[in-house]
Amino acid sequence: MADKNDMPSEGMIAGRNAVAEAFRSGRAIDSLYVARGSRTGSICALIAQAKERGVTVKETDPKKLDHMGGGTDHQGVVAVAAAKEYATIDDIFRLAKERNQPPFILIADGLEDPHNLGAVLRVAECSGAHGVIIPKRRSVGLTWAVGKASAGAVEYVPVARVVNLPSAIDELKRRGVWIYAADLNGQNWCETDFSGPAAVVIGSEGFGVSRLVREKADFVISLPMMGKINSLNASVACGIICYEILRQRNGIQAK
Repeated sequence: MADKNDMPSEGMIAGRNAVAEAFRSGRAIDSLYVARGSRTGSICALIAQAKERGVTVKETDPKKLDHMGGGTDHQGVVAVAAAKEYATIDDIFRLAKERNQPPFILIADGLEDPHNLGAVLRVAECSGAHGVIIPKRRSVGLTWAVGKASAGAVEYVPVARVVNLPSAIDELKRRGVWIYAADLNGQNWCETDFSGPAAVVIGSEGFGVSRLVREKADFVISLPMMGKINSLNASVACGIICYEILRQRNGIQAK
């Protein structure tokens, strides 16, 4: 009997045949990791299938594959299964229409910590957001760790993964959505009107909102920082802003 420590981590598919079968079955795959310099033979075919399906391909050190595969014979390739199928931007708009509400969208600009993205999904579900948009590159995807951190929210919140985030923002703007970037030196978040179609950009843990995305925003909004630290955790800031949107849209007033 194999030791449980020698088994692949949850959501990891190790080995060429296992990965090929995962693709063949139509299973949702978040990313494909291949050993650096191993773009030959059947691995080359797996890479081609991944690119055809829009799956991110990453070259990495074989030792990382050893860890990901739990010590099993990974044969130079490990696929990371997605916790859920990705949605599209159209799916997000469709949900808003079904609820007869102006679109309320979150944009995670380069979140790499699965716990942060999971927490953002949880906030999105609880505050009534219609979906979340994430970039394909330099961002964590819908991994099992994200699903677990979301406390089940991943099952209810559509998540669209896009190749180019600035282009996706252009599409949202063409469809009448106002873009609000949560960043430093912006207008006070609680003095901002969120009653119309809104997409809130939450920046990455280390760098905040990227320059191109900030330039495309219609508004930059900020939370007051009264201490010596100049920023909140991404998911905490997201929660504060989302509940202000919920308050405004439901006409909730302080007594």
